[in-house]
Amino acid sequence: MADIANSPFWPIKSPVRKSMDARSSVFNRLSLRKSTPLESLPRQLRKNWKISDFELGRKLGKGKFGKVYCVREIETGFVCALKVMDKRELLNYKVEKQFVREIEIQANVRHVNCLRLYGWFHDHKNVYLILEYAAEGELYKVLKSKRRFDDVTASYYIFQVASALSYLHKKHIVHRDLKPENILLHFNNQIKLSDFGWSVYAPAHSKRTTMCGTLDYLPPEMVEAKTHDEKVDVWALGILLYEFLVGRPPFEEQNSSTTYKRIAKVDLRIPSFVSPDAADLIRKLLKYEPEKRFRLSEVGKHPWILKNRLHWPSTFMSLENT
Repeated sequence: MADIANSPFWPIKSPVRKSMDARSSVFNRLSLRKSTPLESLPRQLRKNWKISDFELGRKLGKGKFGKVYCVREIETGFVCALKVMDKRELLNYKVEKQFVREIEIQANVRHVNCLRLYGWFHDHKNVYLILEYAAEGELYKVLKSKRRFDDVTASYYIFQVASALSYLHKKHIVHRDLKPENILLHFNNQIKLSDFGWSVYAPAHSKRTTMCGTLDYLPPEMVEAKTHDEKVDVWALGILLYEFLVGRPPFEEQNSSTTYKRIAKVDLRIPSFVSPDAADLIRKLLKYEPEKRFRLSEVGKHPWILKNRLHWPSTFMSLENT
């Protein structure tokens, strides 16, 4: 398959097929096992996709279980990302159930700041997810290259992430793995929250017990082995805001045990160069008691957001109403 000539991406066309709807599945089973959780996914009602239906472009990234490529669906010219995962690796690491849950959740997410899952298919060796293409790549790489963001940029990103999380929580979905590595950028600095591998459905007032996510982003209730709910995402938003403005997570230490202790005590040390309004929002998000954490619906009304919103790009209003 030919690489994309002289361009990191093609002109993007709108999807023209209802068959790209991610609510259906091509999975009947994993060929490496007679019975797997993938059997619980509904039988596919559209044509079976195959890898030859796509023109393969450049590699966008690499994860634990596979790689992501920029691809173009040959018949329609639709540009998307193709996540390719090795079946044997999914089985060896015993993450089939987690993988199925990721598909089931992301297939029902429709928000401008959440990465869209269009569909999926498989062959004898791999499982393929057809995903929305985020043209500007990983936010983590941008943050590392700049070291930290200014208030205008950070507030623009945080508002979008808060909007995505608020939408998910209204659908009783908890993301549980918010971090720069799981955020992509599209045109005009539009945020795309991705990687729903640790996400879970959590009905109102229900509690979860699984410790998951990334150490630097874990809330006190997780490090203390207590139950948790959607407010773990609010805590993670506070960590994200701190990392945007400072360049590192607030409780990061050389050894994990010290990090655990600092998280449990909420040993928060905000540098003096962080503006008072930004520091106030960080403290409101990083409360020890989950019920005292700032409401996501209030983030957009915080003085730090309102002040910096005046300097956001003019494209914001069109994005907000998408």
